[in-house]
Amino acid sequence: MRLLVLGGTKFLGRHVVEAALRDGHEVTLFNRGRTDPGAYPEAARLVGERSAPDPLATGEWDGVVDLSGFLPRDVRRSAEMLRDRVGHYTFMSSIAVYASKVTPGMNEDAELVAWPDGAPEDVFSMDLYGAHKVRCEQILRDVFGAKTSAIRSGFVVGKYGPDFGPWGVPLAEGKQLDCAARPDQPVQYIDARDLADFLLRVTAEGIAGPFTAVGPAEPLTIAGFLDAWQQAAPRPVTVDWNPATDYLGLPHDGSNDGTFQLDITRATAAGLRLRSAGETASTFIDWIRSGGTPPPPPH
Repeated sequence: MRLLVLGGTKFLGRHVVEAALRDGHEVTLFNRGRTDPGAYPEAARLVGERSAPDPLATGEWDGVVDLSGFLPRDVRRSAEMLRDRVGHYTFMSSIAVYASKVTPGMNEDAELVAWPDGAPEDVFSMDLYGAHKVRCEQILRDVFGAKTSAIRSGFVVGKYGPDFGPWGVPLAEGKQLDCAARPDQPVQYIDARDLADFLLRVTAEGIAGPFTAVGPAEPLTIAGFLDAWQQAAPRPVTVDWNPATDYLGLPHDGSNDGTFQLDITRATAAGLRLRSAGETASTFIDWIRSGGTPPPPPH
C-alpha cells in the first residue's frame, strides 16, 4: 500500500510508521519537519503546514492516516486537495466526541458533542477539542463518503508518549507512585502498537465508519490497572492515593466515569486486537529503564 501519513514523527505517528514499514508499505510523511526530521530515512518526505498543504497538490496514495488533524479548516483544506488522489482516509479522532460523560456502555452511535454557534474553525482550544473532532469527522464524510474512518481513542500508552509516564517512571525506578485518582475510577486505554495496527488495518482494508478503539475488553479500575502494572515492575512500589499533584485530573464525583466505560464491540469485530496490561506495562517500563524519557503530560 502507498501510504500517506499526516504527522508521523512524534508519538503515535512513530508507531504507525514503524508498523507500516514493518509490513512493507511504501510510506510518505507530511509534516513540518521539526520533530526528529532524520527519523525513518526510508520514507519519502513532504514538508509543510496543515494550514497550507501545497506539497500535497501532487501524488497519489492508496491510503491516508491523519494523525495531525485538529482544526476543521485545516482538515477541510487537505481533504479537498486529496479528494481524487487517495483511496481510504483514516482520521485519528478522540473519545472526547461523545456528549455524555456519565453514561456507561456508549458505542459509536451515541450522541456527539454539538458544534457551538459561532465557534471558530481555525483556532485551537481545549474547550472545543471534542467539537472540533466531531466537525473534522463530518467534513471527511462529506468529502470522502464511505472511503473514510474515524478512530476514537483516549489514553494511548507506549514509548515516546506522555500518558501514564508519571506512573511508568516510578515503577521503572522503584520509587513511590503518586495517584490521586479514585481507586474504583473506571479507566480505559490502548497500547500505541495496537492502535497503530488497527489504524493500518482499517486503512488497508478500506473499512468505513467510526470506531471506538480503547481497551481492555473487560471493565478495569485504576486500582486494577496499577496492580497489573506493579506486577510488571522490577521491584515493589508503594502507592500514595492522596498526593499533592493530580496529573490525571479525573473528577472524583463520577461525573466523567462514562468516558472510560465505552463499548468496543464494533472495533474488535473490525479487527482491533489488544495486548494484555502486563505486556504493555513491561514494554513501557523497559523503555524507561533503557533511557527513554516520557514527555510531560499535556495540560
